Amino acid sequence: MKYYLIAGEASGDLHGANLMKALKERDQQAEFRFFGGDKMFAEGGTLVKHISDMAFMGFIEVVVNLNTILKNLKFCKEDLIAWQPDVLVLIDFPGFNLKIAEFAKKNNLLVCFYISPKVWAWNQKRVLKIKRVVDHLFCILPFEVDFYKKWDMKVDYVGNPLLDAIADFKPDTAFLSNNQLSGKKIIALLPGSRKQEISRLLPEMIGLTDRFPDYQFVIAGAPNFNKQYYEQFFGQEGIPVLFNSTYDLLSNAEAAVVASGTATLETALFNVPQVVVYKGHPISISIARMVIKIKFISLVNLIMEREVVKELIQQDCSKQKIAAELDMILNNKSYREKMLADYDQLDEKMGKPGASAKTAGLIIKYASKK
Repeated sequence: MKYYLIAGEASGDLHGANLMKALKERDQQAEFRFFGGDKMFAEGGTLVKHISDMAFMGFIEVVVNLNTILKNLKFCKEDLIAWQPDVLVLIDFPGFNLKIAEFAKKNNLLVCFYISPKVWAWNQKRVLKIKRVVDHLFCILPFEVDFYKKWDMKVDYVGNPLLDAIADFKPDTAFLSNNQLSGKKIIALLPGSRKQEISRLLPEMIGLTDRFPDYQFVIAGAPNFNKQYYEQFFGQEGIPVLFNSTYDLLSNAEAAVVASGTATLETALFNVPQVVVYKGHPISISIARMVIKIKFISLVNLIMEREVVKELIQQDCSKQKIAAELDMILNNKSYREKMLADYDQLDEKMGKPGASAKTAGLIIKYASKK
C-alpha cells in the first residue's frame, strides 16, 4: 500500500519513523511519501518536505511565518492529489494537519490521525471538526479515551510510542569517552527543537554553568541545526553540543533542564530528575493563558494530574529560578527521592511498549477495508 505521512516536528519524526518501521514489517509492499525529518528519511521512501521548514510555535510566530505555512499547505495538497495514497497518516502537528485532513476528506482519501491533537487543553469544540474530517484517531495518553467518549467519539488507544523508542534504544557504552566528556556528573540541557524555543531558553540555560562548577553541562542538539547555530549563544565557553544522542545523554545525566514538550516525558522515563522550562512571545503567552484550560504544560504533570516536576514559565523562566530548582534536585535528597518515586508511578500509568506495532496493524486493517 501507499502511505503518505505528515510530521511537522522532531517528536513527530521519531514517532513517524517507528511507525514506518512497523508498517514495513506488516506490509512488504509499503511505499512511503512524507513530510518529516532525518529519522523518517532513514526508514526509506520519499521525503518531500523537511521538518526544519515546518515547525513554528506560538500565535505570533505562526502569524509572522504565515506565508511559509500557506505555501507548505498548498504544496502538500497538490502532492497528495498527484500521488493518491491508499491512506494519509497525520502525526500530531494539528494546526497544519487538521487543515490537510479536511482537504483529504473532501477528496475521498482515508484519513488516520496518530497522536491526538491536544483539544482537551483548549478550544474543545475542535473535536467536532475532528469527528468530521478524521476517519480513525489513535490516542497515546490514557485520559484521552474518556475525554473523547464525552463527545461521543470512538477512538483507538494504542499506548505511547515513546515506550517503543526507549525499548529499542541501545546505549553507547563508550558515550563519555566518544564525546570527550569529563568525569564530572552531567546536567543535560534540552532547549527544544525549534528556533523560537532555543533562542529564548538556551541563554537562560547557559547562565547556569557558573553556578554549578562541580558539574558539566551538555546540550542535546536538534538534528535540524548545526553546532555553529548553538555556539552563537555561548561563544567560547565550550559547552558540548551533541546531536542524535539525546537518549545516551539522558542515560548518563544526573539532572536535566528541559523545554516543555515530549522531551519532558522522555526525561522522566529515563528517570532523570528535571525542571521544565518554557518561554514564548509575550502576546502568544497572554492569549494562551486566556484559552488554555489545563493546570500544567508538561506531559509528566498532565498524565499524573498533579505537580511532579516544577514548571517555570515565562517570567519565572530565569536562570535564578532554574538554578534554585536544580539545587533542590541535586542537593535535597528527600526532594529528589520524591520525584523519582513519582516517576515510578508514571511508569505504571504508561504501560508497556507496542504503540507503533498496534497503530500499524490498525492502519493496515482500516486501509484494507476502504
